[in-house]
Amino acid sequence: MTRPLDVEALKQLALLGALDGPVELASAQFAGLLELSQQSASRRLIELAEAGLVGREMSVRKQRLRITPKGRGVLEAEHLVYQRLFGAPAQVTLVGAVKAGLGEGRYYISRPGYVAQFKAKLGWEPFPGTLNLDVGESGAAKLEMMRRNATHTIEAFTAEGRTFGAVSCLPASVGGQSAAAILPHRSHYTTTLELIAPVRLRDALPCQDGQRLSVTVDLRRP
Repeated sequence: MTRPLDVEALKQLALLGALDGPVELASAQFAGLLELSQQSASRRLIELAEAGLVGREMSVRKQRLRITPKGRGVLEAEHLVYQRLFGAPAQVTLVGAVKAGLGEGRYYISRPGYVAQFKAKLGWEPFPGTLNLDVGESGAAKLEMMRRNATHTIEAFTAEGRTFGAVSCLPASVGGQSAAAILPHRSHYTTTLELIAPVRLRDALPCQDGQRLSVTVDLRRP
């Protein structure tokens, strides 16, 4: 009999894409998703592999994980149960420290090709700039899950002789202020959550570098 804690672990792996193929994940990232110690998270993965629910290949710093057909069957059974229940709002909460960006946010967010799409999808025009939060290694897996399960996709476009890449976008709130989490499909950030809003968040909240903020991100699709 599959334990509820195993089902939850499979759900988190599935949200990262492990139903479609192997995903790379460090034990610390998995621990953050399940709110466990790294030792407990490592033991959980071993148990899932021994039960035949997850395939596991080890490397030096990370491991490649995939959900097996047996594991898929567990999730499909769980899905049938939830179909019989009312749907609950799908949200994820991240906590991170405010940090200075590279100064690129103002330029990118103010491009007309992005502005028009943000306004159409979110209903407001973003302030030209981003608020960056460092969510640490424990939040990195949540960022990847958000990227894969975005509420809106801001499409790539060409302007000024160059291509501006696609961006995943999800409605969010921070400190009572409406905002949106954005995750460029091509990014050098791995533990940084970028937020946009109709106002300058550093002034509206207010906040400063090093301050820890809690952000609630809405995963529901329109």
